[in-house]
Amino acid sequence: MSSAILLISCPDRLGIVAEITQFLADHRGNIEHADQHIDEQTGTFFMRVTWNMEGFDIPRSELRTKFTPLAEEFHMHWELYFSDDIPKSAIFVSKETHCLFDLLVKHREGHFPTEIKAIISNHTAAAPIADYFEIPFFHVPKNPRNREEAERQEQELLRHNQVEVLVLARYHRILTREFIKPYQNRIINIHHSFLPAFVGKNPYAQAYRKGVKIIGATSHYVTAELDAGPIIEQGTERISHRDSVEDLRRKGKDLEKIVLSRAVQWHFERKILVYHNKTVVFD
Repeated sequence: MSSAILLISCPDRLGIVAEITQFLADHRGNIEHADQHIDEQTGTFFMRVTWNMEGFDIPRSELRTKFTPLAEEFHMHWELYFSDDIPKSAIFVSKETHCLFDLLVKHREGHFPTEIKAIISNHTAAAPIADYFEIPFFHVPKNPRNREEAERQEQELLRHNQVEVLVLARYHRILTREFIKPYQNRIINIHHSFLPAFVGKNPYAQAYRKGVKIIGATSHYVTAELDAGPIIEQGTERISHRDSVEDLRRKGKDLEKIVLSRAVQWHFERKILVYHNKTVVFD
């Protein structure tokens, strides 16, 4: 049976939780999980609540209308989802395929409630992987001279496949502001956490020469400002003088896989709320 998922943010005040839970109880809603948080600095209340739709006496087609008066009373920003509405997604990748392969294995094992409609790449390295997992592969070469035309091809692919969420699984091309705009908080990226200290090529070699003691990975939503979007998840690992550059790369790739898959899973489970270029990630 389907569950409803309600994400809420609003100015904090007395009685919000009581009113929400009473609304659900009045309509025979059996709460499965509820989590809340208050940002003391901004006075903002956040909540995620899920309930079973079996026996709930408001049809899903009317639920938004019925909840609106309560939402308006508390000046809520709110989003409503249903667990059986499976979003369509696409994965963008370049030459490095470790994150792609990890995501596809976990998707096959049922970790992510999404339908992957396409794998899009500016290289052909991922084609055999896409073929193995029986997902359509599209090679769209991209360079500074053809970027506009390449993005038009990609946009048409996304529209044709009704894609709602993009995952950049080590995609080494910058997306334009126009490309990003329709997908606000729906493009998930992964990169090493050396930024902004070690930019450009071979960041692990730069870090090795500097003698860093911690490496990491960061997953975030993509915004027009490069690598500055709301952070979803991060991971770190200590290293030592005994680690070679290749050791750093290997450990970094492992972190990238873990951090990206967590971010993707939480997004599709509707556990993330974005505010002030930050995120609340619910339990």
